[in-house]
Amino acid sequence: MRHDGRPGRIVILNGAPRSGKSSIAAAIQAGFEAAWMNIGVDHVMGMTPAHLQPGIGLRPGGERPDLEPHVVTMYRAMYDSIAAHSRLGLNVVVDVGHHDAYSRPLNILPECARRLAGLPALFVGVRCPVEVVRERRRATWGTSGDAAVVLSWQREVHRPGIYDLEVDTSELIPGECADAVRQRLGDGPPPTALAELAAMPSVP
Repeated sequence: MRHDGRPGRIVILNGAPRSGKSSIAAAIQAGFEAAWMNIGVDHVMGMTPAHLQPGIGLRPGGERPDLEPHVVTMYRAMYDSIAAHSRLGLNVVVDVGHHDAYSRPLNILPECARRLAGLPALFVGVRCPVEVVRERRRATWGTSGDAAVVLSWQREVHRPGIYDLEVDTSELIPGECADAVRQRLGDGPPPTALAELAAMPSVP
């Protein structure tokens, strides 16, 4: 935790459900020397009232256009909170599944990126093959779920696919993914993915 006026670092882990994002976030919190706050989709959904569920966890397909205005607002609030934590010197790791497959394009990600302008934010793509995701779903919930839904998440969550770093959780365990993030933060060039995304069109 910094007390010298410098902003805390931000690591955003973007991927489909059951791709391993939350496990990487936990590995970052447990394995990094500095303290890291964890803000992400599960935490926001935990705060979301029942009539607005699943909130920012709304899956691709456009089946709940009535929720979409709330989803936009929730994303804005989440990213403003991330920015506020960073400006106060707190490091933040975020696990999220961005997509734009709503009833109409909402272009949420570019606006979220702009809310982090000027802050040291690394955008990480968390990838995992569909068959591995389905096996994890089966192990957790006793069913692999609707194959079309899993494929939709896999297809939509990585559009446009602009990242500073990508990891594959079928090849690396969470600790190894966290190590890759640590190395990129320590030795890599300044992140550029969110600046590229911020230049894209905003929410209509």
